[in-house]
Amino acid sequence: MGLLLTLTLLLGTLLVLGLPDRDDGRQDGGGGACTPHTVASWAEDDALTSEFARYGDDGARTDDWTGGDGTHSVRLPDGRLLWLFSDTFLGRVHGPPNPVGESYAWRDMTAPMVRNSAVLMRDGRLESTLPAPLFPDPAPDQWRWPVGARVEPRSPGSTEQVVRVLLWVRTAGQSPWIYGVPTATEVATLSLPDLRLESVETVLDQREVPDPSRRVLFGTTLVEEDGWTYVFGGDDGRAVSREASQAYVARVPEGGLADPAAWEYWDGTAWQTRARPRPVLGDGRRTGVGSAFSVVRQGGTYVLFTMATGVKGLTTVAAYWSCSPTGPWRGPAKEFSPALPHGGTGAYNPQTHPELSGDGRLVLSYDVNLLETSGAGAAVTLSRNVSLYRPRFVTVRLGPGR
Repeated sequence: MGLLLTLTLLLGTLLVLGLPDRDDGRQDGGGGACTPHTVASWAEDDALTSEFARYGDDGARTDDWTGGDGTHSVRLPDGRLLWLFSDTFLGRVHGPPNPVGESYAWRDMTAPMVRNSAVLMRDGRLESTLPAPLFPDPAPDQWRWPVGARVEPRSPGSTEQVVRVLLWVRTAGQSPWIYGVPTATEVATLSLPDLRLESVETVLDQREVPDPSRRVLFGTTLVEEDGWTYVFGGDDGRAVSREASQAYVARVPEGGLADPAAWEYWDGTAWQTRARPRPVLGDGRRTGVGSAFSVVRQGGTYVLFTMATGVKGLTTVAAYWSCSPTGPWRGPAKEFSPALPHGGTGAYNPQTHPELSGDGRLVLSYDVNLLETSGAGAAVTLSRNVSLYRPRFVTVRLGPGR
């Protein structure tokens, strides 16, 4: 996540082989027969990609979103769509040509950047940016990146609804933690319909885990099923070695996301309230996930999207499937390589958007940034071509796998 990237953030999953069978006592995922799934076809979603370009390039706006990554979304009860972003550029965008005569929209080098933002969409059209940052820094040299979100009862059984947003807290650090040391998972509560920040609750503090590469941050993706919210997360194993990051899962009863005591973590054999999660995917050598991934449920089958293995992790999305959130995850299934806007860029953070999906179509976003992001040259490039740091969208159709 965040403005700066390394190849470790872009590299994705390795081939899932030899995982022990763990099905949490269920064979069908609780929603019908579990069958193998794969990507049957995919196509660029030009309409959504163009809508973010239109909004970001609007020169009449002086303090709104003009580019960002960490793309997540949640449907609000009144029909609006709330888009959440991590590192975000604000400020005015100028039409082409840019200062060196290229035909790109551009922004001043002095344009502000914030650690998170939120943009509202109605009927397919982006309307406004909430005051940014929406989630203030928790302490000096710390920041919050929003990830998955959902609308749920304020408390179990309540008729009042609120928005819960999962937050990753990171702390400034030295190499190899130049993108922040994993610190904690928090849950923010936003009121409805005005989206006022009411509170932020720490649900899993990882500061006592001595090895930062094994600290787990939850919330990269959420899946709802039978009164539970399954919350997936990962560690940062790739930050310090060639080892793959590992995926984990927790579950929370509906209405309990902001209650640390309501969280249960999969420990390899059962759900436990003590925070001792065991990975559901990844052995640290041959198997694992990228820095961010997404899971959806199709009938009784769970499908996981992440960047592919090796150098393909810069360009290619892979899919895996399981009959349970706890695995075993099988794959990779058919891979695909969505378009990149410019030489020297890479894709990362594939995220599904079920609220925009339907009729057999699944909308998926991916973030884009420069492969080389250190030094002043990268900042100049991103400013001279604002389209390089924005989400792109594809439409995926799933079919029978094996």
